[in-house]
Amino acid sequence: MRVLVVYAHPVETSYNAALHRQVVKSLRQAGHEVDDCDLYAEDFNPVLSRAERLGYHDVPANRAPVQGYVDRLLRAEALVLCFPTWCFGLPAMLKGWFDRVLMPGVAFDLSDPKHVKPTLTNLKHIAAVVTYGRPRWVAWTMGDPPRKIVTRYLRRLSGGRARIDYHACYHMNVATRPRLERFKAHVGTAMARLA
Repeated sequence: MRVLVVYAHPVETSYNAALHRQVVKSLRQAGHEVDDCDLYAEDFNPVLSRAERLGYHDVPANRAPVQGYVDRLLRAEALVLCFPTWCFGLPAMLKGWFDRVLMPGVAFDLSDPKHVKPTLTNLKHIAAVVTYGRPRWVAWTMGDPPRKIVTRYLRRLSGGRARIDYHACYHMNVATRPRLERFKAHVGTAMARLA
């Protein structure tokens, strides 16, 4: 399967970096074709410019500033996101990727605004590997936006066809080394079973 991995963390020695390496390694060992998109390493610009916003609905010209990222997404059969939760949301880098790449003519068809149609039907599987500094119950009281974005919004953009997996490590700021290693092993197993 062609898998696009989108990774968003600026520190190469972080736990998220270790999870990202595990994701890529396990997917490749399972025989998947992996397109590893490290947004920081690729110096992705997360800012939706004024010009881009003005041309947002101009399909297909709206793709031009991020055509390479659009091509990678549309080529994928599976999407795996690997990121930390900051302020109970997506890191700005990843949110910017969503803002700039998941646009009309790519993620959805707005030709009839009353009946928006999802167009990421190429995605058969969507998975996320996410860390949180706080416990699950705190994320729940905040509405857990990252979980909803992955399990609801992205699923909707796939036309409801994609299988969704959400792997979350909560309260990692006080997690023991064995607990972090167990979660990393769980992620490796999940990626090896991605189908």
